[in-house]
Amino acid sequence: MAQAVEEWYKQMPIITRSYLTAAVVTTVGCSLEIISPYNLYLNPTLVVKHYQLWRLVTNFLYFRKMDLDFLFHMFFLARYCKLLEENSFRGKTADFLYMLLFGATVLTGIVLIGGMIPYLSVSFSKIIFLSNSLTFMMVYLWSKQNPYIHMSFLGLFTFTAAYLPWVLLGFSILVGASAWGDFLGMIAGHAYYFLAFVYPRMTNRHPLKTPSFLKALFADEPVVIARPEDVRFAPAPFDEIHQD
Repeated sequence: MAQAVEEWYKQMPIITRSYLTAAVVTTVGCSLEIISPYNLYLNPTLVVKHYQLWRLVTNFLYFRKMDLDFLFHMFFLARYCKLLEENSFRGKTADFLYMLLFGATVLTGIVLIGGMIPYLSVSFSKIIFLSNSLTFMMVYLWSKQNPYIHMSFLGLFTFTAAYLPWVLLGFSILVGASAWGDFLGMIAGHAYYFLAFVYPRMTNRHPLKTPSFLKALFADEPVVIARPEDVRFAPAPFDEIHQD
Protein backbone atom coordinates (compact mmCIF):
# COMPACT_ATOMS: atom_id res chain seq x y z
CA MET A 1 0.00 0.00 0.00
CA ALA A 2 2.74 2.44 1.00
CA GLN A 3 4.70 1.58 -2.12
CA ALA A 4 1.65 2.20 -4.32
CA VAL A 5 1.10 5.63 -2.74
CA GLU A 6 4.76 6.48 -3.17
CA GLU A 7 4.66 5.44 -6.83
CA TRP A 8 1.46 7.48 -7.39
CA TYR A 9 3.10 10.51 -5.78
CA LYS A 10 6.29 10.22 -7.84
CA GLN A 11 4.32 9.95 -11.09
CA MET A 12 2.65 13.31 -10.54
CA PRO A 13 3.88 16.15 -12.77
CA ILE A 14 6.13 18.66 -11.04
CA ILE A 15 3.74 21.58 -10.50
CA THR A 16 0.89 19.40 -9.24
CA ARG A 17 3.23 17.51 -6.92
CA SER A 18 4.77 20.71 -5.58
CA TYR A 19 1.43 22.41 -4.93
CA LEU A 20 -0.12 19.32 -3.35
CA THR A 21 2.90 18.85 -1.08
CA ALA A 22 2.93 22.50 0.01
CA ALA A 23 -0.82 22.44 0.69
CA VAL A 24 -0.72 19.25 2.77
CA VAL A 25 2.36 20.31 4.74
CA THR A 26 0.90 23.75 5.47
CA THR A 27 -2.54 22.46 6.49
CA VAL A 28 -1.12 19.64 8.64
CA GLY A 29 1.36 22.07 10.20
CA CYS A 30 -1.49 24.38 11.19
CA SER A 31 -3.55 21.48 12.55
CA LEU A 32 -0.60 20.44 14.74
CA GLU A 33 -0.11 24.10 15.76
CA ILE A 34 3.39 24.13 14.33
CA ILE A 35 2.35 26.96 11.99
CA SER A 36 -0.09 29.71 12.89
CA PRO A 37 -2.84 30.50 10.34
CA TYR A 38 -2.61 34.10 11.52
CA ASN A 39 0.72 34.31 9.73
CA LEU A 40 -0.73 32.95 6.49
CA TYR A 41 -4.06 34.64 5.79
CA LEU A 42 -4.52 37.40 3.20
CA ASN A 43 -4.40 40.80 4.87
CA PRO A 44 -3.95 43.77 2.48
CA THR A 45 -2.88 46.11 5.28
CA LEU A 46 -0.10 43.81 6.47
CA VAL A 47 1.01 43.17 2.89
CA VAL A 48 1.20 46.84 1.90
CA LYS A 49 2.22 48.57 5.12
CA HIS A 50 4.30 45.87 6.79
CA TYR A 51 5.67 44.23 3.61
CA GLN A 52 4.46 40.77 4.58
CA LEU A 53 4.46 39.71 0.95
CA TRP A 54 4.46 36.00 1.72
CA ARG A 55 0.75 36.27 2.54
CA LEU A 56 0.06 36.65 -1.20
CA VAL A 57 1.27 33.05 -1.56
CA THR A 58 0.51 31.34 1.75
CA ASN A 59 -3.20 32.09 1.64
CA PHE A 60 -3.38 29.67 -1.31
CA LEU A 61 -1.75 26.85 0.69
CA TYR A 62 -3.93 26.56 3.78
CA PHE A 63 -7.19 24.59 3.44
CA ARG A 64 -8.42 25.20 7.00
CA LYS A 65 -9.57 22.23 9.05
CA MET A 66 -8.64 18.69 8.12
CA ASP A 67 -12.20 17.55 7.63
CA LEU A 68 -14.34 16.17 4.79
CA ASP A 69 -14.14 19.48 2.94
CA PHE A 70 -10.33 19.30 3.12
CA LEU A 71 -10.35 15.77 1.68
CA PHE A 72 -12.67 16.84 -1.14
CA HIS A 73 -10.39 19.72 -2.16
CA MET A 74 -7.26 17.57 -1.90
CA PHE A 75 -8.97 15.13 -4.25
CA PHE A 76 -9.83 17.96 -6.63
CA LEU A 77 -6.27 19.24 -6.48
CA ALA A 78 -4.65 15.84 -6.98
CA ARG A 79 -7.03 14.82 -9.78
CA TYR A 80 -7.90 17.85 -11.86
CA CYS A 81 -4.63 19.72 -11.45
CA LYS A 82 -2.85 16.53 -12.53
CA LEU A 83 -5.19 15.99 -15.48
CA LEU A 84 -4.70 19.55 -16.70
CA GLU A 85 -0.93 19.43 -16.42
CA GLU A 86 -0.67 16.01 -18.08
CA ASN A 87 -3.15 16.61 -20.90
CA SER A 88 -4.16 20.18 -21.74
CA PHE A 89 -0.73 21.50 -20.71
CA ARG A 90 1.34 18.48 -21.66
CA GLY A 91 4.88 19.58 -22.45
CA LYS A 92 3.96 23.15 -21.39
CA THR A 93 4.96 23.30 -17.73
CA ALA A 94 5.72 27.01 -17.89
CA ASP A 95 2.29 27.72 -19.38
CA PHE A 96 0.65 25.71 -16.62
CA LEU A 97 2.52 27.60 -13.91
CA TYR A 98 1.57 30.87 -15.60
CA MET A 99 -2.07 29.78 -15.55
CA LEU A 100 -1.87 29.26 -11.78
CA LEU A 101 -0.17 32.64 -11.30
CA PHE A 102 -2.82 34.32 -13.43
CA GLY A 103 -5.60 32.67 -11.44
CA ALA A 104 -4.01 33.62 -8.11
CA THR A 105 -3.64 37.22 -9.29
CA VAL A 106 -7.25 37.45 -10.49
CA LEU A 107 -8.60 35.97 -7.26
CA THR A 108 -6.51 38.30 -5.12
CA GLY A 109 -7.61 41.28 -7.21
CA ILE A 110 -11.29 40.32 -6.91
CA VAL A 111 -11.07 40.11 -3.11
CA LEU A 112 -9.15 43.39 -2.80
CA ILE A 113 -11.51 45.29 -5.12
CA GLY A 114 -14.59 43.68 -3.61
CA GLY A 115 -13.47 44.81 -0.18
CA MET A 116 -13.73 48.41 -1.36
CA ILE A 117 -17.31 48.16 -2.69
CA PRO A 118 -20.10 49.23 -0.31
CA TYR A 119 -22.52 46.49 0.75
CA LEU A 120 -20.08 43.86 -0.55
CA SER A 121 -17.06 44.73 1.57
CA VAL A 122 -18.36 42.76 4.57
CA SER A 123 -18.68 39.56 2.52
CA PHE A 124 -15.29 39.94 0.84
CA SER A 125 -13.54 40.80 4.10
CA LYS A 126 -14.39 37.29 5.32
CA ILE A 127 -12.46 35.70 2.44
CA ILE A 128 -8.96 35.44 3.86
CA PHE A 129 -7.87 32.15 2.27
CA LEU A 130 -8.18 31.51 -1.48
CA SER A 131 -6.90 27.94 -1.64
CA ASN A 132 -10.38 26.49 -2.30
CA SER A 133 -10.98 29.07 -5.02
CA LEU A 134 -7.75 28.24 -6.88
CA THR A 135 -8.53 24.53 -6.69
CA PHE A 136 -12.04 25.12 -8.01
CA MET A 137 -10.60 27.18 -10.86
CA MET A 138 -8.76 24.08 -12.06
CA VAL A 139 -11.96 22.03 -11.84
CA TYR A 140 -13.70 24.65 -13.98
CA LEU A 141 -10.92 24.71 -16.59
CA TRP A 142 -10.86 20.92 -16.84
CA SER A 143 -14.64 20.87 -17.36
CA LYS A 144 -14.33 23.44 -20.17
CA GLN A 145 -11.62 21.38 -21.84
CA ASN A 146 -13.55 18.11 -21.50
CA PRO A 147 -17.24 19.10 -21.68
CA TYR A 148 -18.61 15.82 -23.08
CA ILE A 149 -17.18 13.34 -20.59
CA HIS A 150 -19.96 11.55 -18.70
CA MET A 151 -19.71 11.65 -14.92
CA SER A 152 -21.68 10.42 -11.92
CA PHE A 153 -22.25 12.26 -8.67
CA LEU A 154 -22.19 9.88 -5.70
CA GLY A 155 -24.02 7.36 -7.88
CA LEU A 156 -27.19 9.47 -7.67
CA PHE A 157 -27.31 10.92 -11.19
CA THR A 158 -25.15 11.31 -14.26
CA PHE A 159 -24.18 14.44 -16.16
CA THR A 160 -21.55 15.69 -18.56
CA ALA A 161 -18.36 17.33 -17.32
CA ALA A 162 -19.50 20.74 -18.56
CA TYR A 163 -21.87 20.86 -15.56
CA LEU A 164 -19.36 19.59 -12.98
CA PRO A 165 -18.60 23.04 -11.42
CA TRP A 166 -22.31 23.77 -11.04
CA VAL A 167 -23.00 20.38 -9.49
CA LEU A 168 -20.21 20.88 -6.95
CA LEU A 169 -21.36 24.44 -6.29
CA GLY A 170 -24.88 23.20 -5.60
CA PHE A 171 -23.53 20.48 -3.33
CA SER A 172 -21.60 23.06 -1.29
CA ILE A 173 -24.80 25.04 -0.81
CA LEU A 174 -26.77 21.93 0.20
CA VAL A 175 -24.27 20.94 2.92
CA GLY A 176 -24.25 24.47 4.29
CA ALA A 177 -20.74 25.42 3.18
CA SER A 178 -19.94 28.86 1.80
CA ALA A 179 -20.12 28.86 -1.99
CA TRP A 180 -18.35 32.20 -2.35
CA GLY A 181 -14.90 30.65 -2.71
CA ASP A 182 -16.03 28.15 -5.34
CA PHE A 183 -17.88 30.84 -7.29
CA LEU A 184 -14.77 33.07 -7.33
CA GLY A 185 -12.81 30.11 -8.68
CA MET A 186 -15.31 29.80 -11.53
CA ILE A 187 -14.91 33.50 -12.34
CA ALA A 188 -11.12 33.23 -12.42
CA GLY A 189 -11.31 30.03 -14.48
CA HIS A 190 -13.65 31.59 -17.01
CA ALA A 191 -11.42 34.68 -17.29
CA TYR A 192 -8.44 32.48 -18.13
CA TYR A 193 -10.42 30.27 -20.52
CA PHE A 194 -11.73 33.28 -22.44
CA LEU A 195 -8.36 35.05 -22.69
CA ALA A 196 -6.35 31.90 -23.45
CA PHE A 197 -8.67 30.04 -25.81
CA VAL A 198 -11.70 32.06 -26.95
CA TYR A 199 -10.25 35.53 -27.50
CA PRO A 200 -7.24 34.29 -29.57
CA ARG A 201 -9.61 32.45 -31.94
CA MET A 202 -11.70 35.61 -32.34
CA THR A 203 -8.86 38.10 -32.88
CA ASN A 204 -5.72 36.03 -33.52
CA ARG A 205 -4.15 37.81 -30.54
CA HIS A 206 -2.71 36.11 -27.46
CA PRO A 207 -2.92 38.35 -24.39
CA LEU A 208 -1.79 35.59 -22.01
CA LYS A 209 1.52 34.75 -23.63
CA THR A 210 3.79 33.10 -21.06
CA PRO A 211 6.77 35.32 -20.12
CA SER A 212 10.14 34.17 -21.40
CA PHE A 213 11.67 34.03 -17.92
CA LEU A 214 9.14 31.36 -16.93
CA LYS A 215 9.81 29.36 -20.08
CA ALA A 216 13.51 29.49 -19.25
CA LEU A 217 12.81 27.71 -15.95
CA PHE A 218 11.26 24.69 -17.64
CA ALA A 219 12.52 22.97 -20.73
CA ASP A 220 9.60 22.16 -23.01
CA GLU A 221 9.00 18.42 -23.04
CA PRO A 222 8.55 17.03 -26.55
CA VAL A 223 5.21 15.34 -27.12
CA VAL A 224 6.00 12.00 -28.74
CA ILE A 225 3.43 10.33 -30.96
CA ALA A 226 4.06 6.66 -31.55
CA ARG A 227 4.22 5.60 -35.19
CA PRO A 228 2.45 2.34 -36.03
CA GLU A 229 4.80 -0.30 -37.41
CA ASP A 230 2.63 -1.13 -40.41
CA VAL A 231 2.39 2.47 -41.67
CA ARG A 232 4.75 3.49 -44.45
CA PHE A 233 5.27 6.95 -45.75
CA ALA A 234 6.02 7.76 -49.38
CA PRO A 235 9.47 9.28 -49.99
CA ALA A 236 9.70 13.01 -50.58
CA PRO A 237 9.90 14.21 -54.21
CA PHE A 238 13.37 14.17 -55.72
CA ASP A 239 13.52 17.91 -56.22
CA GLU A 240 12.44 18.50 -52.63
CA ILE A 241 15.21 16.26 -51.30
CA HIS A 242 17.86 18.10 -53.27
CA GLN A 243 16.47 21.54 -52.57
CA ASP A 244 19.11 24.01 -51.33
